[in-house]
Amino acid sequence: MKKSLFTGVALSALLAMSGGAWADILVGVGAPMTGPNATYGAQILKGAEAAIAEINAKGGMNGEQIKIVIGDDVSDPKQGISVANKFAGDGVKFVIGPYNSGVAIPASDVYAENGILMISPGATNPGYTEKGLWNVFRTCGRDDQQGIVAGEYIAKHFKDKKIAVVHDKTPYGQGLADATKKKFNELGVKEVLYEGVNVGEKDFSALITKAKAAGVEAIYWGGVHTEGGLIIRQLAENNLKVPVISGDAIVNNELASIAGDAVIGTLNTFGPDPRVDPANKELVEKFRASGFEPEAYTIYSYAAAQAIAAAAAAAGSNDPQEVAAALKEKGPFQTALGALSFDAKGDAELPGYVMYEWKKNADGNYVYEQQVLAN
Repeated sequence: MKKSLFTGVALSALLAMSGGAWADILVGVGAPMTGPNATYGAQILKGAEAAIAEINAKGGMNGEQIKIVIGDDVSDPKQGISVANKFAGDGVKFVIGPYNSGVAIPASDVYAENGILMISPGATNPGYTEKGLWNVFRTCGRDDQQGIVAGEYIAKHFKDKKIAVVHDKTPYGQGLADATKKKFNELGVKEVLYEGVNVGEKDFSALITKAKAAGVEAIYWGGVHTEGGLIIRQLAENNLKVPVISGDAIVNNELASIAGDAVIGTLNTFGPDPRVDPANKELVEKFRASGFEPEAYTIYSYAAAQAIAAAAAAAGSNDPQEVAAALKEKGPFQTALGALSFDAKGDAELPGYVMYEWKKNADGNYVYEQQVLAN
């Protein structure tokens, strides 16, 4: 009898412990944790961690605690698919990421097939949400929106200049460059040079030779800060001091570390900086107190986690498909990006893109400051 009672108690304890483990909601953070874009992965991870810690402290998602699972896609599509398959095998139900459009687009099929909802803070290529999958969302804008702002700016401020369009051949970089080119072409501006370079390329002397021969007076760069910073620096080193205009993927202080003083005057589009929103004052101070500057995609990731939890509460369920339906039907949801609503494709309703200019402060630090508000 005693043996039977002990067995029953032990079994009950085991079930209780197992139930606790099963009750964890697994949220994957898939982004480049290593490689040239690791700084963006750190932003996405830090943002997600901070938001999830706050959500858990308030009781979690519908009473269940959230546990983060990290996946390093190294900004590589094949690795991104491997991360997606691993997340599926681990039982992940929600994913914050990926950062790169070229990773997010193929990975989205894996997530959809395995019942996983994903919200990207940084995948801006239109194709990401145009596929019509039930599970894809983003807290950032789209390149066809960003390209309009950049194209209109170029047509207004550089209409009499010889423009070069250079991209990194990726879905993000070429997609954004083409969207920008399309808009300024519509407004009567024609580029004199259109070139693609390879991701990881270090020497841009051939590109600069072509730019000089074409008499280029301004360059639009579609790509990230790594190659972008080198192009900006090497232009200056080769006495071709022309303004460079780019997109959201150069919004990173590492750009200045690569380009040095040549970064001054560089322009780029990005969303309004959530760090300057008075509503985020305490949040930003917490990040800074921990030694982390919440620039670029940090708060976009924070908002992605907030949106998932808020939609789960609205749905009264932690089932990804029910949360996806709530994201599209029950918004807006209060987040660090403001009140977020999502359309039927999973695109967020955001205030639009603005133009930033890189400057050097009196203290020697480089900063990017908002210049033009998009309509």
